[in-house]
Amino acid sequence: MSRLLRRQALSIFRAALAAADPVGAVVRYLKKRDFSRFRHIYVVGTGKAGASMALAVERVLGRRITAGLVNVKYGNTAKLRHIELNPCGHPVPDRHGVDGAGRIAAIASRAEADDLVLCLISGGGSALLPLPAAPVTLEEKQATTQLLLACGANIHEFNAVRKHLSRIKGGQLARLAAPATVEALLLSDVVGDDLDVIGSGPTAPDSSTFAGVLAILDKFALRPRVPASVRERLEQGARGELPETPKPGDAVFRGVRNVLVGNSRLALDAAARKARSLGFHTLVLSSEIQGETREIARMHAAIVRELVASSQPVKPPACIITGGETTVTLRGDGLGGRNQEFVLAAVPDIAGLRRVVVFSAGTDGSDGPTDAAGAIADGDTLERNPEALGYLDRNDSYHYFQSLNDLVITGPTNTNVMDVRILLVGSGK
Repeated sequence: MSRLLRRQALSIFRAALAAADPVGAVVRYLKKRDFSRFRHIYVVGTGKAGASMALAVERVLGRRITAGLVNVKYGNTAKLRHIELNPCGHPVPDRHGVDGAGRIAAIASRAEADDLVLCLISGGGSALLPLPAAPVTLEEKQATTQLLLACGANIHEFNAVRKHLSRIKGGQLARLAAPATVEALLLSDVVGDDLDVIGSGPTAPDSSTFAGVLAILDKFALRPRVPASVRERLEQGARGELPETPKPGDAVFRGVRNVLVGNSRLALDAAARKARSLGFHTLVLSSEIQGETREIARMHAAIVRELVASSQPVKPPACIITGGETTVTLRGDGLGGRNQEFVLAAVPDIAGLRRVVVFSAGTDGSDGPTDAAGAIADGDTLERNPEALGYLDRNDSYHYFQSLNDLVITGPTNTNVMDVRILLVGSGK
């Protein structure tokens, strides 16, 4: 039974990936638009789906593109003729990202009133678009990123900090492009689809402030730990000595249009349709799950046990699907990501259940600093490797599942709409 359930979980996940493919969404949007009034069309962008989105733009606009550059994660590629892809570091920004961000800023600054700047933004775009604001250096921004990754800050908190250490995020790309027309096409990887959070909102009004960012650092006791230049810049800004990021109502947004072309809900709905076609009674519980990964995992495991015990909230054969993005507070020095840790944390709680599967994977194909998208487990997993809690204490989910050949490895998917978690309970005893 578990072998079949495992294959079905992978099939349901593949359906989610197909629905999250941005090429079709971008092509459909662009074909509705009239670009004849623009003298030049510049294409810029950032994110894990950047290669797919750029490919879609070339299919529609082709030779109309004057110049284009998109920062993408290493390994995310496509064959393009008019738009250059610039591979760079994620989740920790690197020098290639800085160089590309500088060139993107220069392209946007070239645009004039009768030009269009088409901006492609997707998940991962914030780390892939590093342009540190003085006096912060790349190395100091890298150190700050590592601290935020380790403390369990959520994406809203993370990106608020990034925006106030940048010359291009938080609406500042729109400022550079003014008075040109700006159309930003966004593939959301954030809970709530907040335009100012996706990729740190380079073309969206920013509601966060320097003072709010300092409060985030204080929440995680990071103010004394971040590099001195970071602390000094944020404190200067909070005192009103530095200009804020552009806010709602700012004149720089008069010619800006931000369009959401894809999000987690589309992927989850497609996963649900596939699950139903396989015969499962299916419930999409939520597309907005957030919180500490281990706690969320135990909650999902409790749902599995309830399904087995009482056939609630749906009757087996059952499929429960959730989306969103959890956070991991690092306590050990192991290797893994939030999806692998989610499944590992659920393993002890589903042990001995003979007709269940727990699956979690990132739609971008990359879970943390690993080559895996996620992992899969069933009621026999703990028996196959009883050391689950030890691996969990070390945040070493990757090596736990590697030992069982239970990593989910897809390679780069060229999309990113957060994570997909699938709970399957088969029929019978």
